[in-house]
Amino acid sequence: MTDSREARSEATESRTSLPTFYRQVVAELRKVVWPTQAQLVTYFIVTLVFVAFFMTMVSMLDLGFGKLVFEIFTQGQ
Repeated sequence: MTDSREARSEATESRTSLPTFYRQVVAELRKVVWPTQAQLVTYFIVTLVFVAFFMTMVSMLDLGFGKLVFEIFTQGQ
């Protein structure tokens, strides 16, 4: 148990300062390859079509199973 406490105390002593952390974040963000506007529009449209397709599919399954259950439980009446 003491080994983990020592490792934790050593880790807390070697933390980076806030300005250093900010500089590192900015440096990493500069490395990011940002999408072009055309790529962004394409990804947006693909995502909308994907969501609309699955929303329709789940809605149809819900409607079908709902009608099936309704027919099963109201069959004798």
